[in-house]
Amino acid sequence: MGFHISSSPHDHAPLSTNVLMRRVCYCLLPGMAVQWWYFGWGSLVQVALAVLTAYAAEGLVLRLRHHSLSVLRDNSALLTALLIGIAIPPLAPWWLVVIGTAFAIIIAKQLYGGLGQNLFNPAMVAYVLLLVSFPLPMTSWLPPLSLQQYPPGLADTLSAIFTGYTLDGFSPHQLRELADGTTMATPLDTLKTGFTQGHTAGEMLNNPIFAGLAGIGWQWVNLAYLAGGLALLRLKLISWPIPVTMLATLAVLSLLGFMISPDTTAGPMIHLFSGATMLGAFFIATDPVSASTTFRGRLIYGALIGLLVYLIRTFGGYPDAIAFAVLLANLTVPMIDSLTQPATYGERR
Repeated sequence: MGFHISSSPHDHAPLSTNVLMRRVCYCLLPGMAVQWWYFGWGSLVQVALAVLTAYAAEGLVLRLRHHSLSVLRDNSALLTALLIGIAIPPLAPWWLVVIGTAFAIIIAKQLYGGLGQNLFNPAMVAYVLLLVSFPLPMTSWLPPLSLQQYPPGLADTLSAIFTGYTLDGFSPHQLRELADGTTMATPLDTLKTGFTQGHTAGEMLNNPIFAGLAGIGWQWVNLAYLAGGLALLRLKLISWPIPVTMLATLAVLSLLGFMISPDTTAGPMIHLFSGATMLGAFFIATDPVSASTTFRGRLIYGALIGLLVYLIRTFGGYPDAIAFAVLLANLTVPMIDSLTQPATYGERR
């Protein structure tokens, strides 16, 4: 009689891995749709390139390891690709997302042994690799379409991604500068640059990109990912401690900072509804493989991510900080889990 040997965790879930991953992907769709509405076709093109690369890279590694290609049906590569694709600037060159996705699948996931073995979140490893190696294209977000003089259509988007120029000869950088003088394309970029140049928060809030709750387009993108995150909680695909403690910590720290120095720090609304905050809280920080596994550990882990996000955004060199915060928190998971193991029945604490 043969016995199946597999790695932990060994608890039996009512959902198979492929169903769970597929449902998480479904919950990403509202945010992806809003991102497409405000930022154009580029986001969907980047997602498509990431998905194709992820399946090709995973299939190649599975063949080299003499594993069955049926593993591709677990949808883990699909989820990783979606997270990378939506994090890439819409008009970034095609090779950027290909390099990042291939690195995520081959190095950050399969080199550790495949699904369930990786220490770090593969999508965030890829994002940090690209951000550090290619900072200019990775920070070249265009403003929302409503702020652009010449918003690119599908044909212009494809041309810009694959050739570096639209059909009219504009590069993504030129399109960015033509957007009514709004050269800092995201709210967090605008604030980071403005604070560095000595401007006050009140002065920068007059920028056209701040015409909404936390920046045109970005607040709705974050609200859509929040809706998807609440669906994850409702479906019991994730547990509440990590996202709640992360968002609560970020909100409290940003409120305190804003109360102490309102002219040189961003308020809670900016921190909560700009950048990748909601995406990070519900879809990235909650990765079951690289996150803490105990209840108290998840509370600590989520709070640590919120703390790191605030510190990096406020004092660091990068406008957004989700990827760095998650990877740094991943490093602490073994220690957190070892210190927060619940006592077994009859054991004295």
